[in-house]
Amino acid sequence: MSAGRPQELPCTSLSLGIRDDPHVNVMMAGSTLRKVKSRSWKKQRHFRLLEDGLTIWYKSRWYKELLSPTRLFLCHNPVSVSVTELEAVREGHQSEVLQSIAEEFSADLCFTLVFHGRQGNLDLVAESPEEARAWIQGVRKLIHKAQTMDEKERLDQWVCDWFQKADKNKDGKMNFKESSIFKNRTHKIPPLFPQMADKSESGSLEIEQFVHFYKILTQRDEVWKVFQDYSGDGEKLLLEELENFLMIEQQEGGRSAQHSQELIDRYEPSETAKKQGVMSLDGFQMYLCSQEGSILKPEHRGIYQDMNQPLNHYSISSSHNTYLLEDQLRGQSSLEAYIQALKRGCRCVEVDSWDGSDGEPVVYHGHTLTSKILFRDIISTLKEYAFKASDFPVILSLENHCGIEQQTVMAQHLRHILGDTLLTTLLDGQMPQQLPSPQELRGKILLKAKKIGGLVDCLDETLTDEVSDEEEMANDDAGSPTKSKSKLSRELSDLVVYCKSVHFHGFEHARSHSKCYEMSSFSESKAKRLAKEAGTDFVQYNTRQLSRIYPSGLRTDSSNYNPQDMWNVGCQIVALNFQTAGLEMDLNDGLFRQNSCCGYVLKPDFMRDSSTRFSPERPEERQGYIPLRLSIQVISGQQLPKVNQKEGSIVDPLVRVEIYGVPQDQAKEETSHINNNGFNPLWNETLNFVIHTPELALVRFVVEDYDKASRNDFIGQFTLPFTCIQAGYRHIHLLSKDGTAIPPSSLFINISISELK
Repeated sequence: MSAGRPQELPCTSLSLGIRDDPHVNVMMAGSTLRKVKSRSWKKQRHFRLLEDGLTIWYKSRWYKELLSPTRLFLCHNPVSVSVTELEAVREGHQSEVLQSIAEEFSADLCFTLVFHGRQGNLDLVAESPEEARAWIQGVRKLIHKAQTMDEKERLDQWVCDWFQKADKNKDGKMNFKESSIFKNRTHKIPPLFPQMADKSESGSLEIEQFVHFYKILTQRDEVWKVFQDYSGDGEKLLLEELENFLMIEQQEGGRSAQHSQELIDRYEPSETAKKQGVMSLDGFQMYLCSQEGSILKPEHRGIYQDMNQPLNHYSISSSHNTYLLEDQLRGQSSLEAYIQALKRGCRCVEVDSWDGSDGEPVVYHGHTLTSKILFRDIISTLKEYAFKASDFPVILSLENHCGIEQQTVMAQHLRHILGDTLLTTLLDGQMPQQLPSPQELRGKILLKAKKIGGLVDCLDETLTDEVSDEEEMANDDAGSPTKSKSKLSRELSDLVVYCKSVHFHGFEHARSHSKCYEMSSFSESKAKRLAKEAGTDFVQYNTRQLSRIYPSGLRTDSSNYNPQDMWNVGCQIVALNFQTAGLEMDLNDGLFRQNSCCGYVLKPDFMRDSSTRFSPERPEERQGYIPLRLSIQVISGQQLPKVNQKEGSIVDPLVRVEIYGVPQDQAKEETSHINNNGFNPLWNETLNFVIHTPELALVRFVVEDYDKASRNDFIGQFTLPFTCIQAGYRHIHLLSKDGTAIPPSSLFINISISELK
């Protein structure tokens, strides 16, 4: 191989599989595309796919003409996008930005790169339809390839990423200076480099040496020790030895015999070992690092719960002021906010409608400076995206501030745009004694709003169009709602079937007068007060009908309340500001991570029984009460990202485990911090908890960069229901603050769960 020419990386499996694809070749050759941020901001940039087949790199058209390195850096810094960050590609004018320039650029030139999480889209315009088609198809193939890589391919890709980051001058080698990239994570790299990897003493590593170097760095002594405990010869695990490990450590019981052979077939990289029916250390580590070896039970990833229970027997992933991308005072209202919420599995979205100046209803946060969007555009977006992430029903929560005329316009848009998707009649034509199930309502959109009379009364044409409009405002908490007479459109009223908004008059009144299709909304402060003062009554109330909780109007920054307090009393529609990352959304994502992320989670049986006496304040009084001991040995961490960009800063990681549930279960414990090692920190510390109501508990693992002088920096987290935890040796694949994956960052732990004696 000629000197100076980049060597072909053995880890570029992503690009090797599609290198001959004509669309990918166009991307590798590069294209001049317009990057569009608004109707007035359209800049030409040169885009191309790098040789790794994973990175899309772009720069300004004039970048290469600048001669001064100083000016080059100050004027424009090239940007790269990893294919793994992308979720999808949209064709044509499928973003608000591209719709705004539709008259200037035809749809066949336009496309949008959509990112995971809350990151904004990248809107692009090609110079020809053929070029646009090549990029659309090429990126889609790369996304599919990235999403379907097996464990070995992922590992190869990580190695490739490291080499690409380190090889600054792209000569196919990594010199000592370039290896300083590893100092971002650990101080141990410099002495390792010359002694263990640079056998030729040339001061640089070629790719084969780098792979060996990387293997040294990622050598897992803690995994090797577990392997040694069950391996008779220290070299391999026989089928029987693997069975013993699965039965004793992973607590798999009777299924371990069949499962051990499946694991060898799935994760053992050596064909010779596979034929012999044994597992090597590499295969063992690959299994432990896989999704199957993760903390979340594999059987809970798909739909595993009974979806034939009444709607109010489920917790429902719900969004507040869904139209906002930012704060409640000046934030942008956007259709993209609905798309992002729906693709996260949200099943209840909110619309605040107001009279528009041209006869078309608009949506925004009333009496503020938030921007406005058309009601009809939201309904069109709902039609397209409602069932992409989940086909279980979507509830459209309507805060109606429109006059009669534009209410009728809204009703017409709902009927014409949604068509048969909108539920407008009772499923069986009979008065319901209980709400229908998510299974029965699959593929349907339900309108939640005020309604004239009841389900039978809507056939009575003599009813007045005036209804009591008891707004859920701050004075709700004082128990004295403002009563006013508001005109309600008959056409809009008739679209409300199973989710009629009514004022809450107290638990006793609801017990004797309320219908299953009636539901009330509670501010967070009112709901917290009711939960504390009458927890059992609140639980019973939620066994019969739906309740919706919304954030305080004082949360103008779009912050969130803790949803756990509401789930503890069985509230179903616990609405959060989805645009705001943080603990509260981590809990929401954690609860709904199970059951195929479908947005519906079946509540525990003691919260579905109308005669239940359960109170979150007194969990020990529940029938069948059995507290559990949770013991978590935090063993090690792997490749934790550097978050403090200060020069010379190295990660000092610690792990905190947090329990959220009934008040007695709320707890936090943390490890000590490890100085200057984010690459492979080793703790071997055990944290113990007692869980009184495991059915309601969430467990959150947080990794932080310790700072003795200021607040610790967040590195990553993972949250899941206690009932979804796999015991044994497990890896936790960490998520960013935004909720997206940050591979290969992980924690290695050993979990034990037992009855408290």
